[in-house]
Amino acid sequence: MVRFYESVFGWQTQQLGPEMGNFVLATTTESDSEQVPKKPGEINGGFYQKTGDASQTTTVTIQVNDIKEYRKKVEAAGGRLSGDIMDMPGIGLFCIIL
Repeated sequence: MVRFYESVFGWQTQQLGPEMGNFVLATTTESDSEQVPKKPGEINGGFYQKTGDASQTTTVTIQVNDIKEYRKKVEAAGGRLSGDIMDMPGIGLFCIIL
């Protein structure tokens, strides 16, 4: 997961230890000294380790400048896509990464 998000989206990650639930911090944008993103509307976040619980799902929405370029990056990094790029009227183009 770490290699995927780093190689496709250029995010920086930091693996925390078992005392923190093996949480992975994901830095997606520059932050100030108090860890608040400098650009309004941008966020940083993270991921908990998958537990194997079949009901556990995660949805992450990522806005990119060129969806076709990122679709290629996803596939090159070993990601799978569900279907074709779709047009969501009033929103833009959309695709699902599995």
